[in-house]
This record gives sequence, C-alpha cells and structure tokens, in this order.
Amino acid sequence: MTARPIARERRHTLHFLEEIRAVSPVFLGTEIDMSAIEEHRLSVRRFSVVTYVLYAAARVLAAHPEANAAIAGRARPKVARYPAVNGKFTLDRHLNGRRIVLSAVLPDLQTATLEEIQERIEHFRDGDPALMPEFAAARLLHRLPWPVGGLLFRLGVRPLGRRSEAFGTFAVTSLGHRPVDGFYSIGGTTITLGIGRIADRPVARDGQVEIAPVMRLSLTFDHRVIDGAEAADVLADLKEALEKFA
Repeated sequence: MTARPIARERRHTLHFLEEIRAVSPVFLGTEIDMSAIEEHRLSVRRFSVVTYVLYAAARVLAAHPEANAAIAGRARPKVARYPAVNGKFTLDRHLNGRRIVLSAVLPDLQTATLEEIQERIEHFRDGDPALMPEFAAARLLHRLPWPVGGLLFRLGVRPLGRRSEAFGTFAVTSLGHRPVDGFYSIGGTTITLGIGRIADRPVARDGQVEIAPVMRLSLTFDHRVIDGAEAADVLADLKEALEKFA
C-alpha cells in the first residue's frame, strides 16, 4: 500500500468538512409528486430541478426566518437571522484534471425569478473553474500550506456577518442525475436539501392508485438553531410549493 498526500484540488472540501463538525444534524425526508413541475418544464424553457427547488425553498425560508439563520460560538453561542435568503448549490466539476465538488452561493433568491436562477446556475455550470473569479478563494486554498489555508478558511466563514455570503443561508445538493433515490447531506447551513432522482412511482389520488413522477427530498437541519417541528414545517411547506407549483 502506498499512501499519498491528499490532492490539493480537494483541500477546500476538507477545510469545509472540518469547519462543519460542530453541526448537530437531524434528518427528515419526504416524497414530492413532481407532476406540476414536469408539466411546467414541458410548457416553457427546460429549467433544472435544482432551479425549482432553489426558487421554492427561498420563498419558504423567507416565511420561516427562524430557519433562515446561522449559529456561531460555543461558550456563548449567538444566532443571526438573515433578511435575505442566499442559496448554495453544489457543482460536479473538473479542475486540473481532477474531479471535485465546488459550490456557489446565489444571493437574494427570495426575489429572484426562475429565469434569473437558471441563468446564474448556467453561469457556474458552463464556466471554467480554473479561471472564474468566483472560485479564486478555493484556488488560493489549494496553493497555501495546510495550516495557513485552514486558518484563512476559518477567518472567512466563522463571523456571522460573513456566513451567509460564504455558505448561504440554506444549501441544495443533487444526485438526481444518477440512479440515486435519496441521500442526506450537511451543507454547513441550518437547512440543507438533498435531491434524488425523479422516477415513476405509484401515488394515491382520490382513492385511486396512479403512476406519477416522484422525487424524494431530504432535509437536514442543525438542531442547535431550530427544533424538529420548525424543520418539519419547512419541509411540509416546500412539498406543497413544489406539488402545487404554478
């Protein structure tokens, strides 16, 4: 067996995982009947599922300020509730020939349209992470010595005033492009949503069993910030927003 140092291109991920170890995660899940979303996708330009979830979740969290929040500190913890809803989403990209995960934060999603969200996603999806200024901080972490990079990362994300810009106020991650039904993720935010694939499954409608496109949606919440009842309300409102999308 040969042990090698971790690839520099993954250092930002390790710094992130080290930082979120304090999270106290609890996991919820539900199934979403995506019939309304699929009908809308056929009638207009084809938005991604992530776009719909970011759009709907931002409006739900704007109505749940307790969950659109972040916590910091251990001896004297403080909670900040943010007036804007900033959504983080993850990207499967290649950098220097190595497959890595990157993330981007989209600010002020509570007022953004579907078109605006889709355009922002496509900007990050189609750009070159080796050149994009939005990923300059991650590239810097790759070059710095490990202890220096870790210190710089903590200084950049721990202050509550910066947290919503660095991590977003909620996070969305998707593996729905692969045969993954559901999964649970921790995005460093109070609310993290995990998107599985859309598959035809039996659903009950008016006492009858029908086949409909169903997506499994997970919600991970930080129990230090909110309790299960609030998180369940967020998930229930998001389910309704997606299933009754107009």
